[in-house]
Amino acid sequence: MSAVASNAVLQFRAADVADVGAIVALVESAYRGDASRKGWTTEADMLDGQRIDGTGVSDVIAKAGSRVLLAEQDGGLLACCHLEKQGEACYFGMFAVNPELQGSGVGKQVMNEAERIARQEYSCTRMEMTVISVRNDLIAWYERRGYRRTGVFKPFPYGDERFGIPRRDDLRFELLVKTL
Repeated sequence: MSAVASNAVLQFRAADVADVGAIVALVESAYRGDASRKGWTTEADMLDGQRIDGTGVSDVIAKAGSRVLLAEQDGGLLACCHLEKQGEACYFGMFAVNPELQGSGVGKQVMNEAERIARQEYSCTRMEMTVISVRNDLIAWYERRGYRRTGVFKPFPYGDERFGIPRRDDLRFELLVKTL
């Protein structure tokens, strides 16, 4: 896939079950295996195995108050994220950008659209996400976009291979929050 200019116009839409395979492939390419090393969001040095599976994607697509947002250009899937209304907060997760397009501005556009949806459609006052706490470059990227570290940690699901096979024993999630 060729590079996309940072001012490229993306088309956004909600995913449906027909998109599950493409979403799984995108998320896996952004985080796992050698393909993920083309971008800067790889978790390949921390985790082996899968990042997500079709059942997990299907479940979040079907869940009430939940949406998988797709960013496309010329019919091709460039990025995705999961949004879920949780009271006054909107949970943001499953964020993936094609590794060849990371750094092109696509991710910023997806974040802007996700935050717009959270504010305008879900009437949420804040966005929340969990990030593996040792992902300093990724956390810094979110901090530049107004997210703050909370110091609230959640355990990594060691032993549950649906989330990957850890290559280290110090993984945990930190809650990041942004006021909308």
